[in-house]
Amino acid sequence: MDDVDAGLFERDWNNAVYFFALNAEEQIYFRYGGRDSASPDTYLDLHSLEAALAEGLAMQQRWLGGELKLPPRPQPFFAREIPLLVQRTFKQHACVECHLIGDFQNIQREQDGTLDKLAQLYRSPDIKTIGIYLDVPKGLVVKESRDAALAAGMRPGDRITALDGTGVLTFGDLQYRYDKVARRASQVRFTVEREGHPVELVLALPARWWWTDLRFRQSSVDPRLDFEDRPLTGDEKRKLGIPEDGFASQVKHVAELARALKTHDLRVGDVIAGVNGVERDDLANTAELYLKLRVRAGDSAMLDVIRDGQRIQMRLNTHILSFRK
Repeated sequence: MDDVDAGLFERDWNNAVYFFALNAEEQIYFRYGGRDSASPDTYLDLHSLEAALAEGLAMQQRWLGGELKLPPRPQPFFAREIPLLVQRTFKQHACVECHLIGDFQNIQREQDGTLDKLAQLYRSPDIKTIGIYLDVPKGLVVKESRDAALAAGMRPGDRITALDGTGVLTFGDLQYRYDKVARRASQVRFTVEREGHPVELVLALPARWWWTDLRFRQSSVDPRLDFEDRPLTGDEKRKLGIPEDGFASQVKHVAELARALKTHDLRVGDVIAGVNGVERDDLANTAELYLKLRVRAGDSAMLDVIRDGQRIQMRLNTHILSFRK
């Protein structure tokens, strides 16, 4: 990627496989690729790729005939515009790999004070969180709708054709556009084709619709915590005498590395009631999420822990995740 225009080929850089179909003016017809946290190839399928390529060829003919209007070429952007990446690659006579671009963009943003973890760490929200399950070989045909999608009226057999007014042809298009939705948005508008007719659907976005499992990303701005937790119920919080609107959570797993790295001394069953004296947050519903959003990787935090009915203070030392560079 040393001399490749990353602005033209902008994407979630943690995707394993990604194709762009574009014309001679470098205007993009469609994107093909994308993934979820479960697998790098959840949405990759030869049948849907073949269908997308056929549609791309049809778009090419329409463009050549002057019938198709496309967005202008994106603003150019190159790896050499990321100062920290220049130090790591160009000056070391090393190669710029795809995954380095996204990671060093975030490291640079954090250093510059512009990092927005909601949008730039929690990338590519999972459409299953809002109840959209696709018939993958058929592209954007809905196989099943649940939750917000079902409540909005989305049905099996609907073909998603646009998101907030922008046309989408493939899952890669859909994921790319969905990733652009403002993280504090309360709704999103889908257009589906149903029995040959367009239907507009407004989906109400649930709290933390943007949350995804970050473990596969190995991001340098994601503080390593070496534990997992679950949110407490209202009843559990009342019994412990802690705020019902707080992010108190119970530890459900502790990584073996926690002791070796001296991250913390948490145990399964511990309740984390607060972090650095804070118990409430407008975004986080667990201590783990609060730490990921509010604490910089490599920094320490003081935990307010309830263990066997007793409150104790415990230091947590976050670590910067190792990443193949």
